[in-house]
Amino acid sequence: MKVELTRLRIKPGKSSRVDEWLKMINERIDEAVATLDREGMKLEVIFRELIGEHEYLNWFTIQDETGEPIETSPFDLDREHREFGEECIDHDHGGYESQPQVIILPPQVAAAMKWREPSTSTVKYEQREIVRTRDDD
Repeated sequence: MKVELTRLRIKPGKSSRVDEWLKMINERIDEAVATLDREGMKLEVIFRELIGEHEYLNWFTIQDETGEPIETSPFDLDREHREFGEECIDHDHGGYESQPQVIILPPQVAAAMKWREPSTSTVKYEQREIVRTRDDD
């Protein structure tokens, strides 16, 4: 499984649009859940924060290694998600990746996720910034 936490900066002036988009996702949560299976997504949580004068969205995900990319999705919601990203995410800033160091998960939850060894999804810590750009995708 891939365990990821990515911080993406929101473009200036797009806060209201982010409000709308997050509200839309919550209102269409059944559609959002329907997109997860083809992506091999076991869990997706979107956090929002303000650091100084910049606003960020943080994605925490647990995803099967064999999941399909969002770019090949047949779902309207995924198309809208990509359009939102183009409009509101500051791709020049890059996506900052955190490094999973400890995974604490009850065995019954791991079994329900078909995750045999959660501890194998941690990574050796690299004391550096890990920034994902469009060219990395």
